[in-house]
Amino acid sequence: MTPVPHRSHADDLLSFIRASPSPYHAVASAAQRLEKAGFRELRGTDDWTGTTGGSFVVRGGALIAWYAPEGTPSHTPFRIIGTHTDSPNLRIKPTPDTGSAGWRQIAVEIYGGVPLNTWLDRDLGISGRLALRGPGGRTDSRLVQIDEPLLRVPQLAIHLDRSVNDGLALDRQRHIAPVWSLGAAEEGALLRRVAAAAEAEPDEVLGWDLMLHDIQPPGYLGAEREFVVASRLDNLVSVHAGVTALAAAATAAEEPQYIPVLAAFDHEEVGSGSDTGAQSPLLENILSRSVKARGGSSEDWSRALAGAFCVSADMAHAVHPNYAERHDPDHRPLPNSGPTVKVNVNQRYATDSTGIAVFASACERAGAPWQPFVSNNAMPCGTSIGPLTAARLGVQTVDVGVPGLSMHSARELCGAEDPGHLAAILGAFVTSD
Repeated sequence: MTPVPHRSHADDLLSFIRASPSPYHAVASAAQRLEKAGFRELRGTDDWTGTTGGSFVVRGGALIAWYAPEGTPSHTPFRIIGTHTDSPNLRIKPTPDTGSAGWRQIAVEIYGGVPLNTWLDRDLGISGRLALRGPGGRTDSRLVQIDEPLLRVPQLAIHLDRSVNDGLALDRQRHIAPVWSLGAAEEGALLRRVAAAAEAEPDEVLGWDLMLHDIQPPGYLGAEREFVVASRLDNLVSVHAGVTALAAAATAAEEPQYIPVLAAFDHEEVGSGSDTGAQSPLLENILSRSVKARGGSSEDWSRALAGAFCVSADMAHAVHPNYAERHDPDHRPLPNSGPTVKVNVNQRYATDSTGIAVFASACERAGAPWQPFVSNNAMPCGTSIGPLTAARLGVQTVDVGVPGLSMHSARELCGAEDPGHLAAILGAFVTSD
């Protein structure tokens, strides 16, 4: 069985995932946990002068949080945990009502690198946010989460396509509109259903960011329940670990050597090209403003950044037993053997030897194992927010992640011990050398 401390962390992770079917819900879940740890939300229009302690800023599906107790020098270096809140999925189009052959369907668009076959024949709900008309011409945002089996992308029967097992590709334009009722497409039907779930009137809804999610709850798998299976492990495992590490740092008695930071970006799966992504100035603007709010100068900001370090935590590939030839023959990470350190000499990952040393040192302090990861030379290498953060801020960065299988699937798998290992390591990373 998984050791008790790791089981407790994994149980809490499953609760976090259940509450976080969309990036906006993940941010709300993280903010709620940080508030319980004594953090308070700051808004961009607030006066931050003299702000100390635990603070966080929310922008859509992104959250930036940091902890700077009173008396912390303005030039104190940052220790940044970089993560992302989004996952590949199916997102509802602005004009959603469609249908064919007597079926009512919903028009969706593919977000990120989705293995489409994993979304077939699954019971799907709807989650995301609505932009509502508010008083005085203002616009309000409201979360919506419908954990009911509303929709399904039905697979064509094998009798009607004998070649279905020859390849799993789907026509990306024609065959992914989920069915949700019988009858002709009725304009506004989805809007009415979603608005009711958000306790709003349809005419209040000005826009939305809605997506589909698998309603099967996360859980454990294996003879000894040694695996976690859930949607959005990539990258809620890292977001949850980062929140856990930051909250723990805020309760540490000793004077901090660093200012711990959690940067949970949105839109990583599509290149981070938005105001909430890692390519945006969001993190830079917030951290520089936090330095000035504590009385720091531009020189203090430069010093804090020069001494900063970032751990970019994203999911990694465990060696697949059915496709071992797709992995590097000498680097084959396994679940429950610790997070991986991702290396790519072409800088698809931002890791170098110094970064490995910093992370390995944190692993030693946490008493946690780690594994090296390198992609097979014959396979294209993925990337993460690490290189983007390094390029944007000039901050030294190491890319790491919990190894798993079925990455980007509607339901992913990782070891039940590794999320706890990652949280302990990140906690050691942000608090001391």
